[in-house]
Amino acid sequence: MEFKADWEQAKQRLAAWWHGEVIGRLALHVTAPRKDPLPAAEPRRPDDLVRRWLDPDYRIGLAEQRFARTWYGGEAFPYFDTHIGPGSLALYLGCEPVFAEDTVWYQPCVAGLEGAVIGPDPENRWWLASKRLIEEGLRRGEGRYLTSLPDLIENLDIAASLRGTSTLLEDLVDRPRQVHRLQRQVQEAYFRCYDEMFAMVRGGDGGCCFSAFSVWAPGRMAKLQCDFSAMISPGMFEEFALPYLAEQCERLDYTVYHLDGVEAIKHLDLILSIPGLNALQWTPGANQPGLSDPRWLDIYRRARKAGKSLLLLGVDKKDAPRLVEELGPEGLLIGTSAGSQEEGEALLRAAEGWR
Repeated sequence: MEFKADWEQAKQRLAAWWHGEVIGRLALHVTAPRKDPLPAAEPRRPDDLVRRWLDPDYRIGLAEQRFARTWYGGEAFPYFDTHIGPGSLALYLGCEPVFAEDTVWYQPCVAGLEGAVIGPDPENRWWLASKRLIEEGLRRGEGRYLTSLPDLIENLDIAASLRGTSTLLEDLVDRPRQVHRLQRQVQEAYFRCYDEMFAMVRGGDGGCCFSAFSVWAPGRMAKLQCDFSAMISPGMFEEFALPYLAEQCERLDYTVYHLDGVEAIKHLDLILSIPGLNALQWTPGANQPGLSDPRWLDIYRRARKAGKSLLLLGVDKKDAPRLVEELGPEGLLIGTSAGSQEEGEALLRAAEGWR
């Protein structure tokens, strides 16, 4: 790729990481300011906030500016992120967005569960906008960078967008059968959208990248999550989330679970029990110590004992060697940043000796 000359070698390490293996050194994702920035045009910024989210020229222009200024070391790689907020599937199922500069919120659109029928409309405005972003990203990025699948999200998190969080919590107690019916529809809608978009972004190598967490896989891959789980018991998680997550893992080739916040740790053993889950990504959340803090080692060791790879993005570079010493390089992918390209290159050389 234009912005990543060693992409073929990086893919080999990433493929090994998914299988809990290592090639030479751990998988290490390093970004830094490029020593010699490449030329990139300044995109014209639309005055309208919605257009800033939907205009392919603006979105891609910003991404290409970033690529031109960034050195992608190790397993880091440039990709155009096509999401329209975290949970784009909710838009395709009828929610209206509330745009902010850096995120999107979704207005509930399912007033009642009894008899509710949901599914993606092929003429839905937001679905068509997502496809335009993908199409233009693929056109302009060919041979230069990857174009990602959007951050669709699934399961109870989408159900909460459709119904509203408080309402869904009541539904779990008062209308559990209807919640399962809604979830089944969400699951099928997810794969209708995923399958069509994967067919668009699939590379000649059969792989793809997903917008969340900067990761690539040599097949059908997605990040899974259930942030809603912080508000429910392990018993409810086992009934209302686990079966659908397990089915997703069966229908995809590679999956990484996004465990977000200390309130979600209570579900860790259930999550790790999913046979088809390949990897775990941990985000401590606000007002918590960073990823290298010793208190999180138990999470990492439980994941490795369960045969899952680990994705740790946002590690301070000075803490990376200690994490490798504690956990071993096999199945470990660390993401970090350096102050300069020279510093990043030195970090990759040093990583050859981390054990």
